[in-house]
Amino acid sequence: MPGQQRETTFRFLAQPTDVNFGGKVHGGMVMKWIDQAGYAAAVGWSGQYCVTVALGGIQFLKPILIGDIVVVRCKLVRTGSSSMHFAIDVIARDLKSSAERLATHCVISFVALDAPDGRPAPVPSWVPQTEDDRILEAYAGRIIGMSREQQAEIDRVRRDIERNG
Repeated sequence: MPGQQRETTFRFLAQPTDVNFGGKVHGGMVMKWIDQAGYAAAVGWSGQYCVTVALGGIQFLKPILIGDIVVVRCKLVRTGSSSMHFAIDVIARDLKSSAERLATHCVISFVALDAPDGRPAPVPSWVPQTEDDRILEAYAGRIIGMSREQQAEIDRVRRDIERNG
């Protein structure tokens, strides 16, 4: 039922095909895992087809190694009329020692689309219940604001280049 599934967790095994020449899982693979888990979370919340619209504040903090169990935790932290924003933590766990490390963190945003037209569709609203929820919602709002500022700067530079070119 839409509006019931606030959190989603995916688990992967880091394989030799996931690594770069340095022997660490490459960022593109981590971003793929984030997008897959985020998509499942967005569909789980909205009950509709969703598309990724933004990924903000991504930080690659610690390497993920071959053989690590990778846990991608998605938590809904903000909704708009058709958008959903999830805080994502990517945890790497060494199977031999069970030691865990936060490998990557970000906020990912999705928009629900209706089936016939592919236009933005309403999603169930979410209201923070705890102080941690309020902190995460405000954090997501700041990340979204920074992404919008960044896009405005990119647009400004493109316009300037087009005028001069």
